[in-house]
Amino acid sequence: MTYVKWFFIVAFWALVGGFFHYTLPQVDIARITDTYEKRVIPGSNALFWSRGDAGSASEATERDVFFIQTRLVSDRVMVFRNEDTGWIWPPYFKFDTSNLQAEAAELRSTSAEPQYVAIRHYGWRLEFLSIFPNALSLWPVDGPDASKPFPWLNSVILTLFAALVYGIWVRWRRFRAARIDPALEEIQDSWEATEDAVAEKRGKLRRWWAQRRGH
Repeated sequence: MTYVKWFFIVAFWALVGGFFHYTLPQVDIARITDTYEKRVIPGSNALFWSRGDAGSASEATERDVFFIQTRLVSDRVMVFRNEDTGWIWPPYFKFDTSNLQAEAAELRSTSAEPQYVAIRHYGWRLEFLSIFPNALSLWPVDGPDASKPFPWLNSVILTLFAALVYGIWVRWRRFRAARIDPALEEIQDSWEATEDAVAEKRGKLRRWWAQRRGH
């Protein structure tokens, strides 16, 4: 039973951690190698795509999506999608997809004359599911060793979440100590009293049977 309990605890916190890792913004230093537009038909991975640019028909089954091709400082290729988040989740209220694509196109560079940029984004890149992180903003930086801004938003959100979890945990401990533990102790005492009464009756029955056999 202990293993089952810990399995659910670990699974729950893994989901919470995955949710925050996907949703909270991150910054990568990269070089933009190309920008393009591609017709996309979301399928089983529709959860990881936005519902179209603000003002477009959200029920459309296919649409054109902007992409930004980059090469990270680690020399790994990374492709970002560039979609509006609009008023839906996650709440970044991004409506400037076309402007961001124009900025990305202007900052394209080659390995011979590199121009590095910082790209703020959220999401994951999973090739086997065709999932791309969504670029939120970008700006030029001095070089591949440029420092990333301190994640103030992430720190505030995670601190508030930790405070919320701690508050719930404290209230749960107080509620358990005031209501649940006394009730469990009462049940246990009642069960022990019942066991003692049954044992006493069994003892009387054995003594009575022994007396009957003695006669």
